[in-house]
Amino acid sequence: MTTEHSTLDMVDVTPEAAELVRSLTEQHGPVMFHQSGGCCDGSAPMCYPDGDFMLGGSDIHIGDLDVGLERHVPVWMSKAQYQYWSHTHLTIDVVKGRGAGFSLEAPHGVRFLIRSRLMTDEEALRVHG
Repeated sequence: MTTEHSTLDMVDVTPEAAELVRSLTEQHGPVMFHQSGGCCDGSAPMCYPDGDFMLGGSDIHIGDLDVGLERHVPVWMSKAQYQYWSHTHLTIDVVKGRGAGFSLEAPHGVRFLIRSRLMTDEEALRVHG
């Protein structure tokens, strides 16, 4: 699977998902992702207009996606969820079907999802020092 560039090695985006993010940005203005871990929306990357999701002290910025726009797209997750995902490389992808939640792509008959794999030792050193 080919992915677009990310400023951090922990998170990337597929070309298909990057195309959708560009389209959503045209419709809604700048967007951001929050990797959800809630009961209602499962564990899914939720896309919101930037600033509409209230971030707090329990959220961690895990990277910025380069989707081919002037502004990179920030990706966040809760500290509690980060403890589970910190050893993985995450790729935001898009598939047909409706997900549960309030993410911007929901009305389009598609949903974002996370594909993950364990980081190599070298990747982990780059990300976590």
